Amino acid sequence: MKRKQQGNPRDAALYVLMEVDKNQAYSNLLLTKHMTQHKITGVDRGLMTELTYGTLQNKMTLDFYLEPFTKGKLDNWVRWVLRMAIYQLVYLDRIPNHAVVNEAVQLAKHHGHKGVSGLVNGVLRAFLRQGAPSFETIKDPLQRLSIETSHPEWMLSRWIETYGFEKAEQIARQNNVAPPQTIRVNTTKLTVSEAIEALEKEGFTVRKGILPESLHVANKTAATSALFEAGQITIQDESSMMPAHALNLSLDMTVLDMCAAPGGKTTHIAQLLKDTGEITALDIHEHKMKFIHQNAERLGFTRITTVAADAREASEVFDGKQFDRILVDAPCSGYGVIRRKPDMKYTKQQGDVERLVTIQQAILDEAYKLLAPGGIVVYSTCTIEATENQEVVDAFLAKYSDMQAIELPAVFNELPTVNVSTGLQVLPYNDGDGFYIAALQKG
Repeated sequence: MKRKQQGNPRDAALYVLMEVDKNQAYSNLLLTKHMTQHKITGVDRGLMTELTYGTLQNKMTLDFYLEPFTKGKLDNWVRWVLRMAIYQLVYLDRIPNHAVVNEAVQLAKHHGHKGVSGLVNGVLRAFLRQGAPSFETIKDPLQRLSIETSHPEWMLSRWIETYGFEKAEQIARQNNVAPPQTIRVNTTKLTVSEAIEALEKEGFTVRKGILPESLHVANKTAATSALFEAGQITIQDESSMMPAHALNLSLDMTVLDMCAAPGGKTTHIAQLLKDTGEITALDIHEHKMKFIHQNAERLGFTRITTVAADAREASEVFDGKQFDRILVDAPCSGYGVIRRKPDMKYTKQQGDVERLVTIQQAILDEAYKLLAPGGIVVYSTCTIEATENQEVVDAFLAKYSDMQAIELPAVFNELPTVNVSTGLQVLPYNDGDGFYIAALQKG
């Protein structure tokens, strides 16, 4: 790759796509990095984000579209230039076709030579003449769904086995839709009504979520609002707000958050405790402690202390101390948040789930040791894999006879869920991420 083209959103998106491909890095983190390095500003930030996520979300579909028009091996960066251009031609309607082709040719010319730009020009013009091939040519339903929604067949097969074909298809299609922007109102600083009024004055479109402090906002970026700067709101998906509610908190409780970074759920716990009690935020990554401190300071919470340690050895860290409430927001495959991290569709492997289950079970074992009699541990993940969710919880309950599953708060009844043996499973839907949650009480 040659020098970066400052201010060029397509060049910046190409760098992100190449780095995701080469290093299996997270696209959401790379977006911020390359926006800064390429000096992308204003509306071009939105275009760069659209091109990056849209191309990643539809990579397998775009390859299916490209296949009839490409012969022989292509350099990887050339394939990404073509994928990005085809994405614009098929999915976007505000950029004229001639502009899409011209920008792709210029990008190829900048990073390659005249022959490469000629190839890109030829492929795209042939695609415009002949149109995209039809999915109807794929006879096998699973393979067609895989190509049409750009998910690996093994991943879809797991979801079909658990939820049936129709629901699996709904999940896969929803994964290619941009997620909503959801915020949590810091109710220790202002009411939800006051937040709505202030946000609307700033130009946001606002509507209430299902959970009491949840708002869905549009038109502007929440992180740029005056309320965010003042610590009166924080950005958090509505599904991610469920665990703190499930803890059934009362003032002055001692709470352990066992996988806490970057601190979104930790500060939510502090909010529901009205900054009383004692919250310990544990995480294996010491360098992420600063994010928890920054979040707590911005939102004005003073009762949070951080500990860097492996949750699988947590009982050794606390030397006999027990907690009233424990949150295990466990490391997981993350299949409930694919629309936020579309690259994971291509980097995850089938064996990942089995490896994660071992970790999840080990953390729950430590939570049991640290939970006071009568206390509640909440187990949550952002995945839709039954193996990591209800099966882990069912095994835990079978192992510890003095633990039992308890009902979740009534507000959860409003969520669109599917029935599972233990706990509650939210699938990716219009307003929230896919999430699993269970509350377990010690006798």
